[in-house]
Amino acid sequence: MTESNRVRIVDSADVAADAVIGDGSSIWHLAQVREGAHLGENCIVGRGAYVGTGVQMGDNCKVQNYALVYEPAKLGDGVFIGPAVVLTNDTYPRAITPEGTIKSAHDWEPVGVTIERGASIGARATCVAPVTIGAWATVAAGAVVVKDVPAYALVVGVPARRIGWVGEAGVPLTLNDAENVWICPTTGDRFVESEGTLSKETA
Repeated sequence: MTESNRVRIVDSADVAADAVIGDGSSIWHLAQVREGAHLGENCIVGRGAYVGTGVQMGDNCKVQNYALVYEPAKLGDGVFIGPAVVLTNDTYPRAITPEGTIKSAHDWEPVGVTIERGASIGARATCVAPVTIGAWATVAAGAVVVKDVPAYALVVGVPARRIGWVGEAGVPLTLNDAENVWICPTTGDRFVESEGTLSKETA
């Protein structure tokens, strides 16, 4: 194990020499972090997880066991990627060309998934690139996301659809009909819904 005050990388992990791993981060057993990946501070990459070439990850992210984060994904600060989540990067996947030859890196253009600050992707969910998951949104376990998810949305199912809103604490918001506002039962934060989006009230 490589361990210092800055970074912990277990011996069985495969971390490219030019990957940037922020202070306080941990890379666990059998994980792979590819060339040019950039992880912020205090990130955790779990057992068997894959972080692709050039993936950008903010501070305080968690990539749980066996998740696959394919390039060129971009994760904001505090993003949670659950066990066995897949972030795809090929809109029209094929193993071979129309002529029958094996496709090479030059035969397709990778496209990425963008996940904004504080959002969570539940276990075994799949996000089909190119999509953006808005800040503090929650994708339920097993969902398949094929279109953009607005900030604070709670989405479930195949394909994923919004069934409610969540606050920054991760719990569903409740609607106060009298004031026409959504309220977080944990923090007391108040939100206003307008044309399919949610915005936080400011003092």
